[in-house]
Amino acid sequence: MTLTPLDQAHAAMEAAPQDDTARLRFYDRLAEAELFLLLKEEPKGDVISPEIFDLQENSFVLAFDLEERLTQFAEREVPYAALSGRALAGMLSGQGIGLALNLEIAPSSILLPPQALGWLVETLSNAPVQAEAKPEQFAMPQNLPEALLKALDAKLATAQGLARKAYLAEVTYEGGGKGHLLGLTGAVPGAELALAGAVNEALVFSGLEAGALDVTFLSDTDPLTAELARVALRFDLPEPEVSSVQEVRPAPGSDPEKPPILR
Repeated sequence: MTLTPLDQAHAAMEAAPQDDTARLRFYDRLAEAELFLLLKEEPKGDVISPEIFDLQENSFVLAFDLEERLTQFAEREVPYAALSGRALAGMLSGQGIGLALNLEIAPSSILLPPQALGWLVETLSNAPVQAEAKPEQFAMPQNLPEALLKALDAKLATAQGLARKAYLAEVTYEGGGKGHLLGLTGAVPGAELALAGAVNEALVFSGLEAGALDVTFLSDTDPLTAELARVALRFDLPEPEVSSVQEVRPAPGSDPEKPPILR
């Protein structure tokens, strides 16, 4: 059996139940994963009707992180909606409905109660704070936790096509303040908020929500970019996929600005 990122994150969480970082990493993977939600009938526009099951003390919808896992569970072809974990959690938030993930099918089989999904939605809603400061000097990043570097690498990998490169360095600001700065180059216009939010989530889900990481957006020709490139740790973001000429109607939940409507 091929293990998915959710399987691996779930196994790490189960192996270390007292490790908050492992638990946070699982929820991070859940938010980023594409999930296949079992439906009663085919979607009608943006309206979907999930199958709801009463299990233990709560009601749950069923979702799987692979389409074949959904088919294996149902033992037949069934209607479904493909949407991200964050979109599904947002859709269920406040409904008193939990998520049965990969139920009885995969190593990551787990029942997530409504309270867990509510916590995830609240955590994902924490927006970065805007501020202004003038960098004076950059240096190689020092003593950064490995958990943060791994979380950053994973988050930036999900930002396919939104920027080209990211440079992480220690920074000294005008006035003597110090910290760490992530400079992003080649950002798509309008993607700045999403990118800053992804970096903020990397902090939170690495267990370092009390820490701070500044984010700035630079052009390739900005003198600061050249200064950063000399000393910084570089991340190369995945290039965008070549779009198909054929227009395809987006699936419910694929647009985070237009979440599906639960019926």
